[in-house]
Amino acid sequence: MEPPDDVRHGLSRAPERHSGTEAYDRRWTRDLYSAARCAAVLLALLLLIDGAAGTLAPLRATLWCGLAALLFVVLCPPRVSAGTGWLESRSLLRTRTVRTDLLVSVRCLDGVSQRLVLRDAFGERVEIDPRVLLDNPELWHRLDEDAHRSEACGSLLCGATALRRVSERIDRETARTVFRVSGLE
Repeated sequence: MEPPDDVRHGLSRAPERHSGTEAYDRRWTRDLYSAARCAAVLLALLLLIDGAAGTLAPLRATLWCGLAALLFVVLCPPRVSAGTGWLESRSLLRTRTVRTDLLVSVRCLDGVSQRLVLRDAFGERVEIDPRVLLDNPELWHRLDEDAHRSEACGSLLCGATALRRVSERIDRETARTVFRVSGLE
């Protein structure tokens, strides 16, 4: 979808990045180590069982290493970061960036794993797990602030309801956390 001339006039696909104003997923490192541990445990178990059975050979060991590497690739979380006017999701294979100050649509995809799909006026698209926003208030604040800016300038055509649902979910989780920490739950 090509952005309207009034939206893209004077704007570039790549937003300005100011150091010190970015927000990052604080759980990313922990999730990455968890993915590596799962792959290492699988590899160790496969090698141990195959070795105990007496059937371990170089070809089988290579196969088990490949299987463990595949598990790591599947479990490796994307690194989400945001700044004023942009949100980025960086996975092992690609980096996707959207202009959050020029959002066109926001959708929630339900299923086995929930996804929040953001699309900007330049046609760029990012999918993120809403849990990342729940766990990182700074990321949510950046996205919410820029989404309101998109709505005010008229570029956000659909998705206000999806953002409101995510906002309500974040407020609910925050209240539960406050009650739990204060012992009122």
